[in-house]
Amino acid sequence: MRITQFLPILAAILTGAVLSLAAAAVGARTIETMSAHAVENQMNLRGYEWVDVQGDGLQIVLTGIAPDEQTQLAAQRAAGHVVDPARVMNVMSVVQKEAIPAPRFSIEILRNDDGISLIGLVPSSWDHPKFIDLLKKAGGTGSIADFLEKADYPSPEHWDVAMEFGLEAIGLLPRSKISLAADKITVTALADSKTQKASFEKTLKEERPKAIPVTIEISAPRPVITPFTVRFLIDETGPRFDACAAETPQGLARITAAARAAGIANPNCTIGLGAPSAQWAQAVETGMRALQELGSGSVTFSDGDVSLIASQGTSEALFDKVVGELEADLPPTFTLHSILPEPDVAEAENARPEFTVTRSPEGQTQLRGRIADERSKLATEALARAAFGAQSVYSAMRVDDSLPEGWSVRAMAAIEALSQLNQGAVTMTANTVDVRGQTGDPNAKAAIAGLLSEKLGEGQNFNISVDYIRKLDPVLNLPTPADCVANANQILAASKIVFDPGSTELNAAANETVDRIAETLKDCENVEMEIGAYSDSQGREEMNLNLSAQRANAVLDGLLMRRVAGVSFTAKGYGEANPIGDNETEEGREANRRIEFKLIDGGAQTPTDAQADGTDVTPEAAPDAPADETAGEAQVDKTGETTDGTTE
Repeated sequence: MRITQFLPILAAILTGAVLSLAAAAVGARTIETMSAHAVENQMNLRGYEWVDVQGDGLQIVLTGIAPDEQTQLAAQRAAGHVVDPARVMNVMSVVQKEAIPAPRFSIEILRNDDGISLIGLVPSSWDHPKFIDLLKKAGGTGSIADFLEKADYPSPEHWDVAMEFGLEAIGLLPRSKISLAADKITVTALADSKTQKASFEKTLKEERPKAIPVTIEISAPRPVITPFTVRFLIDETGPRFDACAAETPQGLARITAAARAAGIANPNCTIGLGAPSAQWAQAVETGMRALQELGSGSVTFSDGDVSLIASQGTSEALFDKVVGELEADLPPTFTLHSILPEPDVAEAENARPEFTVTRSPEGQTQLRGRIADERSKLATEALARAAFGAQSVYSAMRVDDSLPEGWSVRAMAAIEALSQLNQGAVTMTANTVDVRGQTGDPNAKAAIAGLLSEKLGEGQNFNISVDYIRKLDPVLNLPTPADCVANANQILAASKIVFDPGSTELNAAANETVDRIAETLKDCENVEMEIGAYSDSQGREEMNLNLSAQRANAVLDGLLMRRVAGVSFTAKGYGEANPIGDNETEEGREANRRIEFKLIDGGAQTPTDAQADGTDVTPEAAPDAPADETAGEAQVDKTGETTDGTTE
């Protein structure tokens, strides 16, 4: 057969093959599209919108980022329900999980008379045995119960600083609980007295790390009051307490309620130990009501002894009525002594013997007046030297053997009363003892009342006019004026007050700094302080001068709004004067744009770059210069008035 006879057959075969291949390709494409579409619908129905479905021939390729491995496998299985699982190719990735964060490491140290206990979680990399050894030395004990657990993580930032503070605190506080962590420290402790409490707080505040917030809670037990004293008076100035002690919170409420009813707006009583009777508050309330009925005079409770002294001119009938009712109403454990003074008889000044002891603000003490005999004179001088210092006592007493009985005892009581004051005087006569002066002890008046009640005996009259001066109080540890300025500048060194370009308004960051300055100045008393503002040398000199003055005033206004009551401020703008940096560099210009505090009395305090590490620095004063060259136009004091009489 000729080959030409086979050509049509061959052509038909080839054509059929091509058509078959084309049909197969179209079929495969259709299957791929339908399969991919079906799997995509399944993914959407299951909530796996993050899966990207693509067809690759008969295979289905799954891509995308799964939130976790479990979800990734679930998506693959869901695709296998639609098409043959063998056709599913899983090329999905999983979100990269962050490393498991380190746990919060902390130690709680408990110290009491039995020893020291440790509870908490610490990093394995920390030198735990060394800390235990240091703790034994700090606490002075070999008894340490160690219940610390460890975790294999590095020590957090500030961890070692916190541990160092913990060692200092545990060595200081014999009864305490100290919680230490890299981000917070809490100290809770007991002190034996208010004075010890203040000493603990002062030391801890000086030692506390600046990078970690520290909370200090130290409590002192109730004081033991002896004699247990209440002294209530009504005179021309109105009702008041010279001393007030309560045995329980309930007793305190009862006494203060009676005081408010008598007209004392803010009665102040101390809860203490040593009350002679469980009916103390009832007895005090009864005595106060009796004195109110008399109208004026004093009633003094000294342990179980009660002295009711009426004012001169009180009706004898009223006095007898009130005394009789008071004797009937007082609880059985109390003994009443009542006195109605005789009408005053004028006598020559030189016929009335006196003894006076005075103490000046500088600490000089003078003894003047009459004393019974030479022996009493020597004893009185010795007591004064013991109380005030041998070098500070000047004696000008005169011996008089005609003085009343008990004169020397009363003179010594006067010296002891004055020893409770920072400055003042005590005048003693045959009938009364007058105490007046100033003190930094809020309980001094009560202590003097208790002392005189005990030393003078029942029914003796005395007057106490003592003012509490906060800045004299050693327990408060009030900062000196230099400390106030240094503390303010230290805050500025750590966090400058920066104004927005061309602005004189305090922004959020500046307000936070002013908040901290106001907080550190709240305990300052009678300090005169200048707020000085400086600029760089860019711009006109006059413009910089005015801008710095406005910024100083903005800081002043911010502090006044925060009610810093103990400081008298003056704002002053210096412009580009007194640069502390190079005005040719950005760093230098930044340093020159600053706020500084200094004492107006010449004890200048200026921050330097050395303060940036938080250490205390006594800076140099800015040189004085004529006001029209270095000062802004407005200098404002705490009243808000400028020196030229205008108001900002």
